[in-house]
Amino acid sequence: MQRWRGLEEIPEDWGRSVVTIGSYDGVHRGHQLIIGRAVERARELGVPSVVVTFDPHPSEVVRPGSHPPLLAPHHRRADLMAQLGVDALLILPFTTEFSRLSAADFVVKVLIDRLHAKCVVEGPNFRFGHKAAGNVDFLRELGATYDYEVEVVDLFVTGEAGGGKPFSSTMTRRLVAEGEVAGAAEILGRPHRVEGVVVRGAQRGRELGFPTANVETLPHTAIPADGVYAGWLQVEGEAMPAAISVGTNPQFDGTERTVEAYAIDRVGLDLYGLHVAVDFLAFVRGQAKFDSIGALLEAISADVRRSRELLAGASAPRH
Repeated sequence: MQRWRGLEEIPEDWGRSVVTIGSYDGVHRGHQLIIGRAVERARELGVPSVVVTFDPHPSEVVRPGSHPPLLAPHHRRADLMAQLGVDALLILPFTTEFSRLSAADFVVKVLIDRLHAKCVVEGPNFRFGHKAAGNVDFLRELGATYDYEVEVVDLFVTGEAGGGKPFSSTMTRRLVAEGEVAGAAEILGRPHRVEGVVVRGAQRGRELGFPTANVETLPHTAIPADGVYAGWLQVEGEAMPAAISVGTNPQFDGTERTVEAYAIDRVGLDLYGLHVAVDFLAFVRGQAKFDSIGALLEAISADVRRSRELLAGASAPRH
């Protein structure tokens, strides 16, 4: 998959293409339907497929300080899109100047002049341009002028976790924030992932006999609610069953939220400085403060046993 940052990186000889546009945070199952249809339509037409997205998130520019928690960083989204068969990813730097581009100018400068769109595939609620003035109907109107077709993909609805509503990143963020990682996985089509570099912490886990990888998460990451979870610690292509702790470590009067993963039944791991990922499968229990270190150790042992049970019948994410 080709990856471009800015319109100037698009090859001068780029021909017609099928395009889809959106933030696509998380590349959840609704996004997968839209992107998958764009890839399929591109193959039918014999042209490449292109996903257009933005950095930073548009809300951070339009309403500074309102950046939503991110379900996946750009490199993760790019990998997921590549797995769906996308031919090219265009990341447009979203600036104040860019935010003032009218919907019509966006179509001309991006879709026509540079990507030579033959077809544009979007969800029914797609909005674009200054003050989100453009929608799929406007996109269709301009398509008649600029010779491209528009296809709208109806999004499936979620199951019990989503209350029968369409798949959405907003709903997924809410479920993650509430610790409902199983519900979030239902929408994402895979466990929610947090990633970052392993840094040195207080090393209390090591002293207690349960050494953990303290993950310094990326900015704006959507982190699950405080508590203990079962999941996997992904290190250099290997998925290790893990018991994961999220929170402030109230047992030791901590104040900073951390994500720590204990690789179950693994000894002698040296992960400091490595970029790792943590996949959340299931909620085990909420954060708690215990009467004694002995009670804490009993709880950790129970957490590990429960995590091992939950992971025994689950398949680890491959990517």
